[in-house]
Amino acid sequence: MTAVAIDIPGLLDRLCYRYPSFLVDAIDQHEPGERLVAFKNVTVNEDFFQGHFPGVPLMPGVLMIETLVQVATLLLLHRDDGKPTGQVFLRGVNDAKFRKQVVPGDRVRIEVTRRKGRPPLARVHGVAYVNDQVVAEAELLLAVVQGAPEIDAAARVAEGAEIGAGTSVGPYAIIGPRVRVGANCRIGASCVIDGWTEIGDDNRISPFCSIGLPPQDLKYGGEETRLTIGRRNIFREFVTIHKGTRGGGGHTRIGDQNLFMAYAHVAHDCQVGSETIFGNAATLGGHVTVEDFATISALSGVHQFCRVGRHAFIGGFSVVTKDALPYGKTVGARPAKIYGLNTIGLVRRGFSPELVDKLKRAYRYLLTLNTSRALREIEGDPDVACPEVQYLVDFIRSSTRGVLLHRPSRRDHQTGAED
Repeated sequence: MTAVAIDIPGLLDRLCYRYPSFLVDAIDQHEPGERLVAFKNVTVNEDFFQGHFPGVPLMPGVLMIETLVQVATLLLLHRDDGKPTGQVFLRGVNDAKFRKQVVPGDRVRIEVTRRKGRPPLARVHGVAYVNDQVVAEAELLLAVVQGAPEIDAAARVAEGAEIGAGTSVGPYAIIGPRVRVGANCRIGASCVIDGWTEIGDDNRISPFCSIGLPPQDLKYGGEETRLTIGRRNIFREFVTIHKGTRGGGGHTRIGDQNLFMAYAHVAHDCQVGSETIFGNAATLGGHVTVEDFATISALSGVHQFCRVGRHAFIGGFSVVTKDALPYGKTVGARPAKIYGLNTIGLVRRGFSPELVDKLKRAYRYLLTLNTSRALREIEGDPDVACPEVQYLVDFIRSSTRGVLLHRPSRRDHQTGAED
């Protein structure tokens, strides 16, 4: 077994009332924010055995709960990208069960798993084992209270900027006076965040990002426009995000849980949904809409005013000059071509085989008939009727730029364009 490197004493010092002894010896497995497995070696030298009980030493149930709480604290507070600023408070214990005595010589394996909860409260299910037999379990209700933001002395945060609790700002970062940053964010060294910009909680902004600066639009005249970013996004190095323009509605928006790899660019007035992926140097022109779960691969560009549908996959080095179909694979340049359904991506997202078959059938119409006839056939086929196919039809009918439906030639397939 190879132990996971986590600062156990440093994190447990942020448990508001911590019991005088550390009840965690090693970490075995760690899925950040989701699950953690730790070990406690129970020895006869533990202080609590002196009174519980003389001659028949047993580990008290309350300390079994304390062990679960300490492991849960490690799960909730540990981060690879910086020292935590929050504290954990135990608010409740539900459904506690003690199934077997724990005695000196036992090696207790503790598994804690985070369940859905409403911040700042977290629900964690903890189970303790000895030799694969459950000895104790409970559901813990824990409050995670973030501390004051940590701003490096070399950073420059303008008067009027709002920085949320638990957020850290790295050296030489510059934050403008109209910027609002939520709680528990990480802003890397030498980032620049300016303009009328609002950033939600739990975002990770790597060094040298540029966010909220004026757009690269010659018609922009310095008017007040906005940028809004949701929660739990990751912006890697040198990502650039521009605020809106008056002519485009004045507002660039980005949703939740998106990944922007290094050098990705989002231009003015773009609307990006949630859980999208932008590869390295993926670029959006102005006024582009990217819907939920879409992927735009490395070094691909999307022309201004285009749309990228839900669950769409844009292959690397592609040039998208019309709307990219939802659920489909669009790859290539001059022009980009549609390579059918994004089957692998849909399966990974949990689409059922039945739903995938319906979408495949709809795509078969689109790739073998002209667009008008294909839409009539889809709408008249009861075997493909479902909300996802109806969304595909509505997406095509509502397009103002037209949709990418160029079919690949045999030569395109032979050269591996679909990969």
